[in-house]
Amino acid sequence: MSEAARPFSVRIEPSGKTFEAPDSLTVLEAAGFAGLRLPRSCRNGTCRTCLCQMKEGEVRYTIEWPGLTREEKTEGLILPCVAIAASDLVIEVPDAVELQNT
Repeated sequence: MSEAARPFSVRIEPSGKTFEAPDSLTVLEAAGFAGLRLPRSCRNGTCRTCLCQMKEGEVRYTIEWPGLTREEKTEGLILPCVAIAASDLVIEVPDAVELQNT
């Protein structure tokens, strides 16, 4: 039996907000559980509403070929709706909104 992997840390720029992203959740889902709303729509990797720049780190995808070109992947663009953190991440999401607790 292997030891459970620790959740990776994700920092949203420019706000500096951070949250944990376990490998059981996409980056988008983990942000939601942490009270952050990232731009989103389809949640299946096709609409590109959540497209953002990954400044540091690595992700893996829940689908074989997300709606990104090879060039976009090379440039560090990711789709958080189908991306799972494979390391600590820094992503640029200027439109991220911190949700208020009600």
